[in-house]
Amino acid sequence: MNKILSISLSLILAAALYSCMGSSHAMSNGGEVTGQRSSTVMEPEPYGMIEVKRGFLKVGISDHDSLWGTIVPEKEISVDGFWMDQTEVTNSMYRQFVEWVRDSIIRERLADPSFGGDETFKIEVDKYGDPVTPHLNWAKPIPWRKPTDEQKGAIESVYTRHPIDGTKMLDAAQLNYRYEVFDYEKAALRKYRLNPSERNLNTDIATDPDAVVMISKDTAYIDDEGRIVRETINRPLSSLYDFVNTYIVPVYPDTTCWVNDFPNAHNEVYMKNYFSAPAYNDYPVVGVTWEQAQAFCAWRTEYLLRGLGAQARYVQRYRLPSEIEWEYAARGVNGNPYPWEGDASTSDKGCFLANFKPDRGNYTEDGNLITSKVGIYGANSNGLFDMAGNVAEWTNTVYTEAGVVSMSDVNPELRYDAALEDPYFLKRKSVRGGSWKDPISLIQSAWRTYEYQNQPRCYIGFRCVRSKAASTSNTATGKKKK
Repeated sequence: MNKILSISLSLILAAALYSCMGSSHAMSNGGEVTGQRSSTVMEPEPYGMIEVKRGFLKVGISDHDSLWGTIVPEKEISVDGFWMDQTEVTNSMYRQFVEWVRDSIIRERLADPSFGGDETFKIEVDKYGDPVTPHLNWAKPIPWRKPTDEQKGAIESVYTRHPIDGTKMLDAAQLNYRYEVFDYEKAALRKYRLNPSERNLNTDIATDPDAVVMISKDTAYIDDEGRIVRETINRPLSSLYDFVNTYIVPVYPDTTCWVNDFPNAHNEVYMKNYFSAPAYNDYPVVGVTWEQAQAFCAWRTEYLLRGLGAQARYVQRYRLPSEIEWEYAARGVNGNPYPWEGDASTSDKGCFLANFKPDRGNYTEDGNLITSKVGIYGANSNGLFDMAGNVAEWTNTVYTEAGVVSMSDVNPELRYDAALEDPYFLKRKSVRGGSWKDPISLIQSAWRTYEYQNQPRCYIGFRCVRSKAASTSNTATGKKKK
């Protein structure tokens, strides 16, 4: 009798449990498929960035006379929404990157037995004593003020002395940032599927579905002499690791660009002070190659993810804008030729609207000789500063004369990560916006030019963008951008 009662109670409890479970699924929707909702995406608003809402524009210039007959390809395209730095990356922002690299090297050496071996600067086991992936302990401060003799050696090892005047300065040759990028786009292509049967959808007529697939990836390492070795290797596709590209990039900007870009000019003062002097903190960083700008984006992403914790899963990477995103953002909500309304270079009150070269040699007419502090001229209708003049800006797009002709009309982009051994013309990257040294015609939003990805200039800087985790924004005004 007790056994029967026990079974009955079990059946009743099971039926009740089924009723509770079923009420939130089949019984509540009458057996219809209504979708399983995921949790709300909470994407934090990025600091110092402006949301550029998705929309439409006609890329290019219809009136070519002002550009000496140079044909700028035209195309009607649509662009998704994204976040963009409100100003160009400044010296102080980039200096934070340089000093982070410096501090990471010091922490690594403080944990080295040859410099005292303080293992608390590098975490290799968790609080339970179990091994973890070795990583630096950023919570432990560097003993700048009262280091031991060994610690002082670790700290001083990243500095050098000027051979003539003895000035203490960072050893730029040591300041290298190593980062890895997983190529999601390449991994998604059918021709690179790990499962051979997925590489060709017509598997019935595939002659050799198990054929070896070769893949190219970038790798970098430091050799025994301390030199950075960069290689592009071709290997049979074997695992997801084959989509990981490794880079080691010297991060210190080339301060000599002020002398090299302007021969027979007394620009030594900028070479010595522009990046390091506090007076230039809020000026756009220059002397940074496209490769260094890419490294900054990778570091900025790493720095953000470390601070977000669980929210990091919803955040997109920082990157350089495509040249179409850049032009779309620069034109403003009405698609103007310049970031402002009309073609005039001054306001109704006679104030210049950007930092450029107003006359044949009168750089100072607009109030500046070289670059200017970011944000001192008015923002465009998207809320972005200095989208014309001040410094030209790197984009993520490889430069071709065809421009947008070969691109898609939805989120167009043309990328090519040139290998070290590639022909030099493949290393050209599109540069937009014009600079402090350019005349008015060359700071139009549609004007295209290029620079080689490993070439620093005293008139080229950059700003970062970040795709939105959820594309829900509407066009800013609903108007077409011409």
